Amino acid sequence: MADTALTSGLELADDLAAELRADVRRVSTLLGESLVRQHGPELLDLVEQVRLLTKESKEAARGGADATGPWSSYDVVAQVRELLGSLPLDQATDLVRAFAFYFHLVNAAEQVHRVRGLRNRQEKDGWLAKAIAEIAEKAGTGVLQDVVNALDLRPIFTAHPTEASRRSVLDKVRRLSDILAEPTAEGTAARRRQDRQLAEVIDQMWQTDELRQVRPTPVDEARNAIYYLTGILTDAMPEMMSDFADLLAEHGVTLPVGTAPVRFGSWIGGDRDGNPNVTAAVTREILQIQNQHAVRICIELIDGLISMLSNSTALAGADQALLDSIDVDLKNLPGLDRRVLELNAQEPYRLKLTCIKAKLLNTRRRVAAGSTHEPGRDYAATAELLAELELLDTSLRNHQGALAADGALARVRRAAASFGLHLATLDIREHADHHHDAVGQLMDRLGGPGVRYAELSRAQRLEVLGAELASRRPLSGHPIKLDGAADGTYDVFREIRRGLRTFGPDVVETYIISMTRGADDVLAAAVLAREAGLVSLFGEAPYAKLGFAPLLETVEELRASAEIVDALLSNSSYRELVRLRGDVQEIMLGYSDSNKESGVITSQWEIHKTQSKLRDVAAKHGVRVRLFHGRGGSVGRGGGPTYDAILAQPNGVLDGEIKFTEQGEVIADKYSLPELARENLELSLAAVLQGSALHRAPRTTKDQRDRYGHVMDTVSDAAFARYRSLIDDPDLPAYFVASTPVEQLGSLNIGSRPSKRPDSGAGLEGLRAIPWVFGWTQSRQIVPGWFGVGSGLKAAREAGHTEQLAVMMEHWHFFRSVLSNVEMTLAKTDMDIAGYYVSTLVPEELHRIFHAIRAEFDLTVAEVRALTGENLLLDAQPGLKRSLEIRDQYLDPISYLQVELLRRIRAAGSGSSDAEMTGGEIDERLQRAMLITVNGVAAGLRNTG
Repeated sequence: MADTALTSGLELADDLAAELRADVRRVSTLLGESLVRQHGPELLDLVEQVRLLTKESKEAARGGADATGPWSSYDVVAQVRELLGSLPLDQATDLVRAFAFYFHLVNAAEQVHRVRGLRNRQEKDGWLAKAIAEIAEKAGTGVLQDVVNALDLRPIFTAHPTEASRRSVLDKVRRLSDILAEPTAEGTAARRRQDRQLAEVIDQMWQTDELRQVRPTPVDEARNAIYYLTGILTDAMPEMMSDFADLLAEHGVTLPVGTAPVRFGSWIGGDRDGNPNVTAAVTREILQIQNQHAVRICIELIDGLISMLSNSTALAGADQALLDSIDVDLKNLPGLDRRVLELNAQEPYRLKLTCIKAKLLNTRRRVAAGSTHEPGRDYAATAELLAELELLDTSLRNHQGALAADGALARVRRAAASFGLHLATLDIREHADHHHDAVGQLMDRLGGPGVRYAELSRAQRLEVLGAELASRRPLSGHPIKLDGAADGTYDVFREIRRGLRTFGPDVVETYIISMTRGADDVLAAAVLAREAGLVSLFGEAPYAKLGFAPLLETVEELRASAEIVDALLSNSSYRELVRLRGDVQEIMLGYSDSNKESGVITSQWEIHKTQSKLRDVAAKHGVRVRLFHGRGGSVGRGGGPTYDAILAQPNGVLDGEIKFTEQGEVIADKYSLPELARENLELSLAAVLQGSALHRAPRTTKDQRDRYGHVMDTVSDAAFARYRSLIDDPDLPAYFVASTPVEQLGSLNIGSRPSKRPDSGAGLEGLRAIPWVFGWTQSRQIVPGWFGVGSGLKAAREAGHTEQLAVMMEHWHFFRSVLSNVEMTLAKTDMDIAGYYVSTLVPEELHRIFHAIRAEFDLTVAEVRALTGENLLLDAQPGLKRSLEIRDQYLDPISYLQVELLRRIRAAGSGSSDAEMTGGEIDERLQRAMLITVNGVAAGLRNTG
C-alpha cells in the first residue's frame, strides 16, 4: 500500500477481485504448509490462534464494543497481548516472521492483480491513448506536436533508505509474482506444477535472512538501482515508446526518434549531502559500473539488429554515405573477424552494426582501463552512437526499408537516446555550506576583498562571486589542495570533469545545492566549477558543462523563492551561464524537510504557491524553469499518486519538462514487474502531456483563485500553528523516542546514509525526514501525514468557508489530491495500536502528548469525512479499504510483538530484573526479533519513510 501505488487496481471488476482473493488464499495456504514443513503444526496453530483473536478484536472495535480502559483495550485484545507477552523469544521470532512473510506474499498477489487488470483493459482506455485523444480534440494536433517535441520526463532514483526488504527477498517476491501471473485452472497438472514452484520459493524465502547483516555501501545501492533500471530499459520502455509513437501517428503527430522523451536519472553515488560515504572515488566507480551495464544493453540491442537487418545490396541498395562510413570503420578496426566480413560483404547494415558493436566493446575496455578515447575506435559520447544509427535509418528509408527503420531500428535508437553510454544521468548534491568553505579558503589565500570571506554578507558574497565567475584569473594554482572537508568538496568537481570527458556530456548535467538560502549559495558552487574547468564565461567559445539547481527545502526558503531566484538570474554572470545551458534553470523543491518543519498542509500549500512564483520570475528573465520535485514515498514526505501530483500543479508550470525522485519501497512497488513499470511510466507521461497542453491557462477565474487562496491560507495558518504546538513541545523528543522504535532503525542497515545530519546536535531538528516518518509509521501514529489538517479545516469552517471548501473539493485538483492523500494516511493510522505503544512504553508524564495527537486525529477524521461526505474513511475506495482491513489481522500482532520486544530491550538496557541479557549485553536474538517486527510492519503498510 505504498502511497504512490496504483490503488485503482483494487477497484476492478468482481471477477478480478475474486481472483485476487483466491490468490491470497492460495499463497496463504502454501505459507501454512511451509510453516508445518519447517517447524511442525504448532507454529501454524499459533499463527491461526493469534490471527483469529485479532480479527475478533477488530470486529468488536468496529462494532462499537465498550472499551475497558483509556487505551481502548478490549478483553480479547488483552488476551492476545498476554499470549504474545508470554512467548519464548524463539517462538515469538518465528511467529512474527510468519506474519511478515504473509505480507510479502499478499503484496505479490496484489501486484499480479494489478497486472491482470492492465491486461484486461482495452487499448483505448490506456492512459496515453486517452491523454493523446483528449489533447488532439481540445487543443489540436499542432499543440500536441509542440508538447511532444518538448517532452523530457525524468524519474530520478535515489538511495534514500526506505526499502527495508533485502534484494534477496525482493527477488523471490518477484519470482512469486511471475509464477502467479501465469493463468492455470484448479485441479490441473499445470496448477499442481505451479503450486510446487510456489512452495519451493516460499520455503527458500523462509530460510533466507530478511535482515541485512552489514550496512550497504553506495556501490551496493547503485547495483540495486541498476537491477531495476535494466528491467525498465529493456522490457517496459521500448514497447511503451513504440506504442506511444503509433498512438501519436494516428493523429498525424511524430515522435522524434533521436530524442528521449523519458530519461532516468540517479542520485546514487552523487548525493553527498550528509553522507560521508559518497566520495569522489565512489562517484567514479559508480559511473563506471553504470557504463558497463549501459554498454552491455546496447550490445544486446545491436545484436538483435544484426540478426534483423540482413538487407543485401544484391537485392536493395544502400546510401553511399553508409558505405563510406563502413570503409572508414574497417580501417580503424583492423581486428574484426575476417570470416564475418566475408559473410556480410553484401550486407552493409550488418557490416555497419558489427563495427558499431566493436566500438561499444572498445568503449567498455577503455573505461575499464582508464585510457583515453581513440576517435573511430570507441565512443566518447552517446551522440556519436546515435549519429551512426541515423546513417542506417536514412539509408533504409532511401531504399524501401522504412518499415524496419520505423520498427526495430527506431526502438534501438530511442533506447540508445534514453540511456546511451551512462544508463542514468547522475545528479550531484552537496550542502551549501561546504561550497562556501571551499571558496572561502581559496579567496582568503589570495587576500580577497579586504575581509575574510566568512565575514561577508550574503549581498557582498553575491557581488564578489559574480565578479569571480566572470573572471579569467584562477583562484589557485593546480593541483588545488584545500584543508579538511573542503578538499573533498572540490575533488568532486574534478571528478565531474573526468566523468564528462570519459562518458560524454549526458553523464552529469546538474549540480544541486541543498539548503539554499540565498543566490550566493548557488554562485559559490558555480565558482568552484569554473575553477575545475567546467564553466568559462569569457573568450570566443564560452561554455557551461554543468547546470546548477538550488534546492529549496524549508518554508522560509519556499516563501523567499521568488526573491532568491530573481537575485540569482539578475546576476549578469550567472545569467550568462544559464544562457549557455539553453536558457533553462532547474529548481528543486524539497517536500520532506518542509513537511517535517511545517506539517503536510502548509508544506503542500507553500510548494504549490512557490511553483507559481517561480514560473513568473523565470518568465521575467526569459528562461524556462524545470522543476525537480523531491518527493518521498509516504505522504509525510510529499508522496502520493504521481499522476495526480503532476496534474495538481499550477497552470503554466509544465512545459514538457519535469523531474521527480523515486525512493525506497516505491521503486520496488512501481517498477518490479514490466507491466507495472510501463503503467507507471504511462501515467507520468500522460500527466505531463495533459498538464503541458491543457493547463497552460488557469482553469478558474482570478476571483475564484483569490477565494481559493484565501481559504487555503486560513487552513494552512491554523494547521501550521497546531503542528508547531506539537513540534515545539519540549517533551516531544522524549515522547517520540519512547513511543516509537526509531532508535532501532539504524540497526536495520537499510542505507549507506546516516539518519542524522553531521554536527546537528541532539533533539529532533537534525533528524532526517526519513527516520522521522519511519518512526511515526511503525507505531501507527503516522503524525507527519495528517497532523494539523483537522485544525486547519475547522478554522476555515468556523470562518464561514464551509461552502467554499466543498467547491474547492469538487473543482480544485490540488486541494482534492492533498485531501485524498491525507485520507489514505488516516486510514492507515490506528490510534488503538498507537495507544498500546504509549501505555506500555511511554512514561506517564508524557501521555498528555498522545492525548493531543489522538484529539487531533479524531478532529481530522471528522473534518475530512464532512468534506468527502463519507460515513467512514475510504468509503469511496472499497477495494483499498477492504485490503487494509484484511491486513490488520496480520499487522496488529506484529505491532503487539514489537511493543513487547521493545519493552524487553529497554528493560535489558536499564538492567531490569526481567531483562534478557547475554554476558552483560542485550541478547542478539532479542534485537533480531525486534528488527523483524520493523520489517513486518513496513511490509504490511507498504510504507517505511
